[in-house]
Amino acid sequence: MNTLVALCAIGAEKILGNEIKHLGYKLISNAPGRVVFSGDDDALIRTNLCLRTADRVYLEVAEYGAEDFDMLFDGVYAVNWQDYFKKDTKVVVDKVRTYKSKLNSEHSIQGMVQKAIYKKLGDVWRMSTLPESGEQSDVRIYIDEDKVMVLLDLSGLPLHKRGYRTDGGVAPLRETTAAVLLQLMMWRRKLPLHDPFCGSGTIAIEAALYAHNVAPGLGRRFALEHLAFYNAARAAQIKKEEASKIRTDVETRITGSDIDPKAIERAKLNAEHACVMAGRALQSIGSDAKVPRPDFVQADFTELQAPYSEGILIANPPYGERVGDADEAEALYRKMSCLPGSFEGWEMGFITTHKKFQESFGKYATLLKNLKAGNLDTCFYMYMNDKQTGRHDGNKRGRKL
Repeated sequence: MNTLVALCAIGAEKILGNEIKHLGYKLISNAPGRVVFSGDDDALIRTNLCLRTADRVYLEVAEYGAEDFDMLFDGVYAVNWQDYFKKDTKVVVDKVRTYKSKLNSEHSIQGMVQKAIYKKLGDVWRMSTLPESGEQSDVRIYIDEDKVMVLLDLSGLPLHKRGYRTDGGVAPLRETTAAVLLQLMMWRRKLPLHDPFCGSGTIAIEAALYAHNVAPGLGRRFALEHLAFYNAARAAQIKKEEASKIRTDVETRITGSDIDPKAIERAKLNAEHACVMAGRALQSIGSDAKVPRPDFVQADFTELQAPYSEGILIANPPYGERVGDADEAEALYRKMSCLPGSFEGWEMGFITTHKKFQESFGKYATLLKNLKAGNLDTCFYMYMNDKQTGRHDGNKRGRKL
């Protein structure tokens, strides 16, 4: 069995853990922004293909205690790096994170780890200099309370880069964050879904992939493919297994709207790319079935009326660089107070960096969830229905998840 580490937005660890368990793998532990779990060799490719809320997946190649640089060097040198890299691989220690450890100079740690890796490879292959003419492989180091975790990147590009979005517009929502929002709202495909600020279409597209059980990584490549132990035949088989799970026989009502006609063009194009990707996966198993595209229309959110008596509205309303300044954002959020009336009976969720969203919107959320993806601190405000009255109570402050 392998020990793997999946990274995610800080605050999304529980959701990612549930995804990992659903794939059949055993959770070991978690820390802010990462989940540690065990899995077989298939897990190396399957998690990259299937995890919707993970930003990256790493293979843990060593874990040991180190209180000085000699111990750090010896632990890294002890790894059989020749089992992971080809002779022309360019190895990069891309990041170092330390917490309450005697070793805390990230630059020095980075240099020592790099030195130990190349020393081991040179000794094993009897080469004084490695060519570094091949593909790059990244190694990441975490040192928590003097315990070193040496990780090998299996993903390459971050997993939110699904491959279907050619143009995200201004400050687009990460695909992985959109997937987290869908899970937080407990959306299921039988419920209508609408995004009134759809931008590049990310929320609606991620909902469509989820509803039709399309593995989000089917349209891209991974760093794993350049490692020495990569089994291309088995990976192809796993991709076909995941393609066979795609559902095209289910009805969905997934829509998005935006006042900007260029945004609608982007959303439609990105949705087309995503569904073509799913179609190619189906063709690989001999199926000509198609995954339906979400529907996008140009409209101001103030003109909208719910087409169904119930559903879920999820939005990433403009803020900060997308709308100008805080005053403009607050004015927009005050206008958004029309949405609960226009979508009566619907549950709603809004993600924003704006601290006074609830005051501007005029209603307190039922639930709040802080999420940090990259350097962006956001909060997701959820307005959930009382199951008995079918109405929101916007006078009570919600609890934090």
